[in-house]
Amino acid sequence: MNEHKPGEPHMQVSRYSGSARINHWIVAISFVLLMISGLALFHPSLYGLTALFGGGPTARWLHPWIGLVLVVGFLGLFVRFFTANLPEKTDWVWLAKLRYVLSGQEEYLPEVGKYNAGQKFVFWSQAVLVAVMLITGIGLWPAGLAYMEQLLGFKATIDQRRLAAVLHAGSAVLTIAIWIIHVYAAIWVRGTFSAMTRGSVTGGWAWRHHRKWLRKEVAKEPARQQPAE
Repeated sequence: MNEHKPGEPHMQVSRYSGSARINHWIVAISFVLLMISGLALFHPSLYGLTALFGGGPTARWLHPWIGLVLVVGFLGLFVRFFTANLPEKTDWVWLAKLRYVLSGQEEYLPEVGKYNAGQKFVFWSQAVLVAVMLITGIGLWPAGLAYMEQLLGFKATIDQRRLAAVLHAGSAVLTIAIWIIHVYAAIWVRGTFSAMTRGSVTGGWAWRHHRKWLRKEVAKEPARQQPAE
């Protein structure tokens, strides 16, 4: 991080490491593939999308395996970022002043850390929904269900599998809706998307949107510049 006053446009602040960005894009790509293949298998009118995967049987075979990639990748993101997404008192203030967020009047908002309340909502809601889709998805995957039945010593009933199908579809709709909000917000707040491509943000962006986090990053800088003992 360059030595400039907080808020200077040319100051670059490191926000995501290379491994974190790779982790994020693995989750993002697998999510899009799951969304397309899942929609293709969900309704006959969308079955044509299976051509992107080499046909219906291939799409049906790939879908659960891509799901496992997503789960493992999201687990990596969860371990990395769950502490930064823990609720704080300022989150409730931020939510109470949501109208200022939507109008871009951020001078009326409290200082927030690495993530604001909206980003934390996306994080925790997706964590819950991914867990639900994992459990229900296994119930719809013959090979996965047979393995779990043998491992745990139970036999899923038809009603349980039907319930799994309903919950899986419902969770998928919710997670797609939240994903759309997440992508829209990343594009709407200029500079956010580039954080996951370059790994850094400008000091001006950090000062405007995540001032408490920026203060902590600036406070760390003198310690980094001290010679090693």
